[in-house]
Amino acid sequence: MTEKSCTDLPKGTPALKADELEALKAQIDPAWQVDETVLTRRYETKNFAKALMLVNGVGYLAEAQGHHPDIKLGWGYAEVSFTTHSVGGLSENDFICAAKLDAMGLAG
Repeated sequence: MTEKSCTDLPKGTPALKADELEALKAQIDPAWQVDETVLTRRYETKNFAKALMLVNGVGYLAEAQGHHPDIKLGWGYAEVSFTTHSVGGLSENDFICAAKLDAMGLAG
């Protein structure tokens, strides 16, 4: 997944089905939680500054991939949630970004 890049998915492109979600989930860190429409991971950090640095790393990846998550930031944590609005659910783009974040080693 880390070798792939996000692609433009026009409105009307179908979201991933349950079996596709399971296959892609097996390729990312088990800390990622999947429901039908959102892929989320909560990162725990030692303080606010580390959480902010983590968010900056997420932002860098999001800009590079053209696929932007929702981010919650607080003291000692950052929560990252991906969804693909144009498909009304999850797409391979969400899992590509999750895998790339895993490879960046941002946790901590």
